[in-house]
Amino acid sequence: MMRPATPLLIALAAALLLSLILACGTAPTATPSPAPTQPPAPTPRPTDTPAPPPTEASHPPQPSATPEPGATPLPTDAPAPTGSTGESEPPTELNVILATTVLEVGTQRVAFLLVTPTGLVKEGNRVSITPIYLPDNTTGPSIPASFHQWPYGVRGAFAAQVNFDRPGPWRLDITSDGPDSGAAAMEIEVAPDSPVPFIGTAGPPSESKTLAAVGDLALLTTDYTPDPALYQVSIREAMESPLPAVVVFASPAFCTTATCGPQVDAVSELRETYDGQAHFIHIEIYDNPDEIQGDLDRARIAPAVEEWGLTSLPHWFNESWTFVLDSNGQVQARFEGFATVAELDTALQAVLPT
Repeated sequence: MMRPATPLLIALAAALLLSLILACGTAPTATPSPAPTQPPAPTPRPTDTPAPPPTEASHPPQPSATPEPGATPLPTDAPAPTGSTGESEPPTELNVILATTVLEVGTQRVAFLLVTPTGLVKEGNRVSITPIYLPDNTTGPSIPASFHQWPYGVRGAFAAQVNFDRPGPWRLDITSDGPDSGAAAMEIEVAPDSPVPFIGTAGPPSESKTLAAVGDLALLTTDYTPDPALYQVSIREAMESPLPAVVVFASPAFCTTATCGPQVDAVSELRETYDGQAHFIHIEIYDNPDEIQGDLDRARIAPAVEEWGLTSLPHWFNESWTFVLDSNGQVQARFEGFATVAELDTALQAVLPT
């Protein structure tokens, strides 16, 4: 009869079994394939948490501004333009210098300079002029004014054709839109007429001197480099011919604003373009240019200058006047002070035979 195992034998058997298990590992079991690894979901930060939708209580409706007719409203959340401070720029301080001093009833060229504290207003600005008859505050149409550069690129004037339908006190309202935005006004007096031939009237058929009659350019002009072609016919001869004419009264050596010489040059340049199609005449202000020798006390006014009314103008002194005559000798354009080649060209084309 076998005896039961002693406690010592039982302990040895258990130790042996434990060592076998550690050496061979546990018995294999069926393990399912792992699922594709997903990146861990980020832990939302306080700023990533979406805000709850607004409610009427938290955001009451704001009144919307009504745009002006024709204006395009901007979205309320549109960003301000670059460089904008949200405030409108202050207007530029403008002053007006009127270059046309002889103003009379009818439509005529009005030239003016605009000046700011930093200099002259030039091209790049949209300038308009509005005439207002002061006794009854009648306002005429707003007229765009074009800029014309003077010689040497230092100055320039704006010009527009303005209609004054009655004599008396007027005001010219001038606005500028662009780099020099602003407004200015000037009160003027419009006369019923003037001693200078006006648009649609015939100028006097003056018997002005010609190169053929005197034989020497020094007897005809104070121009240092005269164009002989400007002294070939008299005003009378030009008015009696079937061709239009451009007549400039100027004293190149004794001009107040130093634009008389360039004005004569502009007429000479125009002649080169339309040679044979019109007459081009320079009338020197002084009848004895060879005797003056820099001393105007010796000067005598040329008869044609007096006949065309220039000496009857108040405060006039040596400034140029240019007239464009049609084939009938009538004035179709007149320019007080400097007029560019482009302005003269436009006026001459209007009277050339078609």
